[in-house]
Amino acid sequence: MISKQNKYDIAYLKMAIEWGKLSYCKRRQVGALIVKNNMIISDGYNGTPSGLENFCEDENGYTKWYVLHAEANAITKIASSTQSSDGATLYISLSPCKECSKLIHQAKIKRVVYHNAYKDNSGLKFLEKAGVELTQISDLG
Repeated sequence: MISKQNKYDIAYLKMAIEWGKLSYCKRRQVGALIVKNNMIISDGYNGTPSGLENFCEDENGYTKWYVLHAEANAITKIASSTQSSDGATLYISLSPCKECSKLIHQAKIKRVVYHNAYKDNSGLKFLEKAGVELTQISDLG
């Protein structure tokens, strides 16, 4: 029997994956939702900063250095709102890199639910050490 929390985790994760499809990035599209008290308080997808062209890759197909990751976009949206991510859950289609993991910890996000694992797991190791609950859900049924 699937728990109520697991049902919500799958639903929010599916929404994060859909949100990632809004990204203009060609190599990889990543979506993120921040949920607190059963409400989505922020969202984000990977892409260039506001006001810049929507091309994430250079002429060789490499991601430009200034492309923001989905979770960084969601966290910075919180910073310019009246919301607080303290105690929230981050749902993300790809596990966080080490740079974004620092932002997640600093934003006091207590739980990260992700679909696919990023090639470098040092971000997950950092979050685990910092006491953030990590859950990977590969099967979205």
